[in-house]
Amino acid sequence: MLEFAAALAAVLVIVGIMLLIQGLRGTPEQAPRYTSRDGLRERLNAIPKRTRQLALIGIAVGFIVALLTGWVIAIVAVPAAVIGLPLLLSSGDAEDRIVRLEAMEEWARSLAGVLTVGVGLEQAIIATLRSTPKAIEPEVNLLAARLRARWPTQDAIRAFADDLDDATGDLLAANLLLGAQRRGAGLAAVLDSVATTVAEDVRNRRAAEADRAKPRATARWVTIITVVVLVGLFLSGSYVEPYKTPLGQLILAVLLAAYVGALIWMRFMSRGSSPTRFIGAEVAAKARQ
Repeated sequence: MLEFAAALAAVLVIVGIMLLIQGLRGTPEQAPRYTSRDGLRERLNAIPKRTRQLALIGIAVGFIVALLTGWVIAIVAVPAAVIGLPLLLSSGDAEDRIVRLEAMEEWARSLAGVLTVGVGLEQAIIATLRSTPKAIEPEVNLLAARLRARWPTQDAIRAFADDLDDATGDLLAANLLLGAQRRGAGLAAVLDSVATTVAEDVRNRRAAEADRAKPRATARWVTIITVVVLVGLFLSGSYVEPYKTPLGQLILAVLLAAYVGALIWMRFMSRGSSPTRFIGAEVAAKARQ
């Protein structure tokens, strides 16, 4: 009975970890409302398929290790390590954001080049669709579709800023708004200067990300060495014999939780803060409040 209770508790812990990971990843703006009956099922289905597969593999391996060695803590520790360590030690979406910034720079220069031939802003945006970088292609396609649907240009550009969801994208959208209002001939030169500013921002963010990568690399190697040492100690038998008792496994669980807490703390420290946005529906709502 005690073994069954421990196994059930381990499964509940793994489900909680999966739900926590899904919460950290975020949910869509118009997330479906969950009822008490199907809420858990819907949230589990929202977890990426690869994460669910890793969780199942980790639980199976944990049970096998627990049955062969008597280490009940493996039922929780193995799947938690399989799911959590790659997430905690990865660089996150920093590289994707930098790629998007580079795409904004390239698109701004392309738009400036089209504007030099004397076409209007709306026609120039539509003309850049074929050369739009893939990183921001969905956002530019939406912008062009709104303009073709006779949206007011300023509303379409503000929605474009919300789609980009980046302070640098707000800078680009702000200059497009000024161009839409004034309809002057100098918008191409302004966009060129904006592209230069974005390029400088990309260089700064790459330098900052390189500095943040150093503690992550250190933590990654320390974790690998720690895992190798722990496996060696477990195979030796005599050194870890005291931890096989219920109290010893509880103490080991506390030590492992403290180590994971240190990794989480390091990840939050290395994430940094994103620049504050100044254009978009959310910013306007806050201003009205």
